[in-house]
Amino acid sequence: MVNVDTVYQRVLALANKEQRGYITPQEFNLFANQAQMDIFEQYFYDLNQFKRIPGNDSIYADMTDILEEKIAIFHDSIEVTRESYGFDLPSNYYRLMQARATHDEQTHVEVEKMTHRELLVAQNSPLTKATLERPAYYLKGSRLIVSPNEVTTLHINYIKAPKKVNWTYVVVGEKALVNNSLSAGYRDFELHPSEETKLVIKILGLAGITLKDPALYQIAGAEDNKNIQQEKQ
Repeated sequence: MVNVDTVYQRVLALANKEQRGYITPQEFNLFANQAQMDIFEQYFYDLNQFKRIPGNDSIYADMTDILEEKIAIFHDSIEVTRESYGFDLPSNYYRLMQARATHDEQTHVEVEKMTHRELLVAQNSPLTKATLERPAYYLKGSRLIVSPNEVTTLHINYIKAPKKVNWTYVVVGEKALVNNSLSAGYRDFELHPSEETKLVIKILGLAGITLKDPALYQIAGAEDNKNIQQEKQ
């Protein structure tokens, strides 16, 4: 995890303002969550790109290994039961990795992913029709529609979305000081610790746009581009 208070203090220091009101805690939380999701979603685009090119023998420098390590933080699993309309995915679901059905109370068989149209076509032939031994599903929003209907329990492995960041504070005099108690709703970034610098840069860029400070978001943009080029070399 990345400490949200550390990022907040660095953002304020780099913005060269003594008064915390320049970037308010409310604004910071909005920028922080946007930055976290931008970095998180970029993992999957980058992973797809780096898988197309040869890696190297070092796990410390292979970008595919590095990205998979960062994504692994968000791996989760859950068992879900059928509702009348299908299987509901958890509220923090981002991407589905695998679904397995319980068959004869002992065997777990992988459920094949299809499009809605593919499943309809498959159901028309005895050779391809979904069965308990070879079930299939398609995604409908945040719901899995599984065939055959006799499948009542699924064990799913998925990637969860990061929880919302929240820098909470108390006002002492004219200053806002961090209140990192869980009861106040304080929450750190869930990203890998190596993302701290990238978070600061992205938040500064977002703050610069909102504050109409071209120099601030140009500097942040230049740093962000430099980091991207270094990763892709």
